[in-house]
Amino acid sequence: MLWYAVVFLIIAIIAGFFGFLGVAGLAAMIAKILFVIFLILFVVSLISGRRRG
Repeated sequence: MLWYAVVFLIIAIIAGFFGFLGVAGLAAMIAKILFVIFLILFVVSLISGRRRG
């Protein structure tokens, strides 16, 4: 999931460079959402991993 966030961030940077601001904004928003989901799942996995061990 982190990989997809990075890919959308790169798409946003490239689109912003070429002047496609609508595409850049959408790609940046998707990258932010995926990164937040990744962080939430990462924290949950850390917490659940400590309970088992």
